[in-house]
Amino acid sequence: MNFLSLVDVEFQKIKRSKMILIFFAAAVFLWLPAVFNAELSFGMQDIGISPENNFLIQGLLGMAWFIFPASIVVGTVLITQTERENRGILKMLSLPVNTVKLCLAKFTVLVSLAAVQILMTVGMYFISAAIASNMQGYNFMLSPIFVAKEAVLIFLFSIPMIALFWMLSVCIQTPVFAIGIGLASIVPSIIMINTKFWFVYPICYPFYAITAEYGKIAANMTTAGIDYPVILPIAIAVTAICLAVSCLRFGETERR
Repeated sequence: MNFLSLVDVEFQKIKRSKMILIFFAAAVFLWLPAVFNAELSFGMQDIGISPENNFLIQGLLGMAWFIFPASIVVGTVLITQTERENRGILKMLSLPVNTVKLCLAKFTVLVSLAAVQILMTVGMYFISAAIASNMQGYNFMLSPIFVAKEAVLIFLFSIPMIALFWMLSVCIQTPVFAIGIGLASIVPSIIMINTKFWFVYPICYPFYAITAEYGKIAANMTTAGIDYPVILPIAIAVTAICLAVSCLRFGETERR
């Protein structure tokens, strides 16, 4: 089987799972507090940010810090456990299939699911902004181009994080431990983004990216920018190392 065929097979498996429903629920619950507390956006003049920008950025901060990484943790574990519970991985490994291609196909599906969740989040933003605008009598709606730029930024900065979580799910056989370690690793992100060495902790990349954007649009707020010549080689290296380990360890237990 070629790589595209493997990816198609993996997508067929995802259709029977509850991951899309989980991601949709996460997107809905993310924006509910923003709608109910929309009036708080009017009290941010001291940091020099408009209510509509604050409405978006606060939601994206909540997403990038916990909800999005937590969803990816759950997604990675569900993908690996679905295979193990139904012995699907044994059936696949019994075929003349390259395990590296199979591992990368599953990672491709995981990255695609991350993109789907971000699209859901963007869609829920526009719905929430419309509801909040009607409730508060103020236009919270921002340009779709601006919102899309922020969404793409989160997605690109999340790829090393996704690779790390995929590596953990492949290496850790017990789902409870895999989820526990994954979720526990999210919490330090809020500390790491305030250090000079945030780039060594890929889980905080999406959160750092949105925090940097916050500093750009808030006139009275100072945040460190993103040094792309430094972060890009590190992000690529982290992604490559995590994928290499994942490919080496993928199916190792089942092949014994």
